[in-house]
Formats: sequence, structure tokens, C-alpha cells
Amino acid sequence: MLLGEVLAALDARYPPALAESWDAVGLVCGDRDELVAKVLFAVDPTAAVVDEVLETGAQLLVTHHPLFLTPVHGVPADHPKGRLVHRLVRAGAALLVAHTNADRAPEHGVNDALAAALGLADAVPLEPDADPRAGLGRVGRLPEPLTLREFTEHAAASLPATAGGVRAAGDPDRVVRTVAVCGGSGGSLLGAAAAAGADVLLTSDLKHHPTSEALEVQGPALCDVAHFASEWPWLPVAAEVLRTDLGGRVEVVVSGRRTDPWTCRAGQEEGGGRHAAG
Repeated sequence: MLLGEVLAALDARYPPALAESWDAVGLVCGDRDELVAKVLFAVDPTAAVVDEVLETGAQLLVTHHPLFLTPVHGVPADHPKGRLVHRLVRAGAALLVAHTNADRAPEHGVNDALAAALGLADAVPLEPDADPRAGLGRVGRLPEPLTLREFTEHAAASLPATAGGVRAAGDPDRVVRTVAVCGGSGGSLLGAAAAAGADVLLTSDLKHHPTSEALEVQGPALCDVAHFASEWPWLPVAAEVLRTDLGGRVEVVVSGRRTDPWTCRAGQEEGGGRHAAG
């Protein structure tokens, strides 16, 4: 199929108009009149993923995270990101970014996939858009109540394993029934999670002071997972949707590269180990 036809199918599912104003989504490089036989989905446009593009012969790489989130004035090959563009262009491969438009999509988006991976029922947007089916985050219910400790273990078992693992803030014995989720950095949705009656908010990149302050009020517990792990469940969902939408005319695969940047961890659980002074 023509690249333009594939892009039209992706835009229909993840409309660029849904993206945040600060975001950089859409086609980064590629010729809409070139043919595409294979599409590769990945979370991050890293050198390892571009290696995979070349190894698999894919003509289109779709990533969740942008390669260029701020304006650039050139893409020289001696710059790490510019080098990726040159490698893709030389290989005849295009790059498309579906970031916050995939987060806010009304169906088959990043947050739908995260809620489904955790087994949440009747999940709806946590922060709805004008179209109430679309919006940031999701909130739904577990099939049966779990303690916060059990839910943390459930999240770890349901999401890709990472060096950082999964950690929770709150009473480990607190009963969790209603769960709010936001793929990526979703700490700003804590107020929305509290208003929705969530027992826990699962997201990524939570910081010390906001987390500590959140525990001082009667709001949701917090569950912090790796950024990569929170967004990876979207890849097989989006791949299957595109495969179906294109009637199987294009091969669609999910990257086998783990692009979580953290590689190892040390320390003890349950607050063990030495206490820092000062």
C-alpha cells in the first residue's frame, strides 16, 4: 500500500487534532507516495529500534514518543537524532509519531490499552474531552477487590517487567476497587482521580513532594510504574487495529526492543536499608 493510505488509516484512529498544543505528532520523515509492506510499532524512536527497522525491512516505524519534541533547525548526521533520520531515509523507511493523540483517542488508545491490561471493567475517560468518549486517563473497576499490596503485585504481573518495578504509596492493606490510570506522566490527574472516587491512581514519573503531600489528604493511593511499561500495552493493540483496518494487506509487527532506559536496581523493599542523614 502507499504510505499515504497507511497514514490515513492511523490518523482516523488517532486524529492529530486530539494532540496537545505543545506536542509534535505526525509524519517526521517519509514519502507518502512510497510503498509500504511492513509496519513496526515501538514506544521510543531509539537507535536500537532503528536497528530493528533495518533488520526487519519495515518501511514505516510508528512510535508513541516523538523524536523531536522541540523545534530544530537541522538534522545533521553527526547529531544523535539527526543520525536516526538519515538512517531511516537511506533505508527508505518513514517515521510517524502518535503521542498525546493516541493518549486521548476514544478507542484503542494508550489509556484504553493500559486499563485493559489491568483488567479494569467499564473504563471511561478520567478527564473527558468535549467528546466524552475521548480524553486523558481512564477509570474503571477491578473484577474483585484487592489490597493495595495485592494490586501492586497485580500491576507488576500485568505490565512489562522493568528494572524499576512497581511501587505504591499508601496503606498496603487499603482495599482497592476503583482504579484510575494514566499512561506516561499522569501525576497532574490526581485531583481528577480523587473526584472520580478512585482508590488508587496508577501512572508514571511520580515525584517525591507531590506524592508525600498526597498522602496527607484522604485521596487515592498512588502506584508508580515505569513510563515505558505504562505505554507498551498500546503497541499490540494499535498493531492489531491497523492490521484489521488495512485488511491484512500490510504486515504489522511490534518491536521486540525494550526501550526503558533503566537497566538495574539495588536496595531493599518495605523501607529497609540505611536511612540518609540530613
